[in-house]
Amino acid sequence: MEVTPMKTLVRWDPFAEIGGLSRVLDPAHWGVPTGYIRRFDLTPAVDLSETDNEVVVKASLPGVKAEDVDISVNDGILTVKGEKKYDDKTEGENFYRREIRYGAFSRSIPLPAAVDQDKAEAAFADGVLTVTLPKSAEAKPKQIKIKSS
Repeated sequence: MEVTPMKTLVRWDPFAEIGGLSRVLDPAHWGVPTGYIRRFDLTPAVDLSETDNEVVVKASLPGVKAEDVDISVNDGILTVKGEKKYDDKTEGENFYRREIRYGAFSRSIPLPAAVDQDKAEAAFADGVLTVTLPKSAEAKPKQIKIKSS
């Protein structure tokens, strides 16, 4: 019987195999551009900014009507929900390609500061929803004067 020294044995790490799994699940691994996957997602893209006095959220909603959008603020999270409705006026048309997506969408955005939701305003123009949320008094920067003795 031959004895194999321990230094030639390699200990198997089952978690090392998981690292390769992320590569296999990556769309680029299969030759699918990542933009192609995003194209079928109805989640609106957003810009989030803030000033000393307010938080502004802009959401890209092309093809969506203002009356089909609901906005709410709860516990520091702005939620934009809606639906891009399908207008079926395609009688007699034969589609060779159909890439425009329709359906319900929802996006929840954590806000970077406490806001006064009662004074929030929203505007919708050219497919862009702009929500302006004034910061609450406790969230605004305060200047503190130093008293000298």
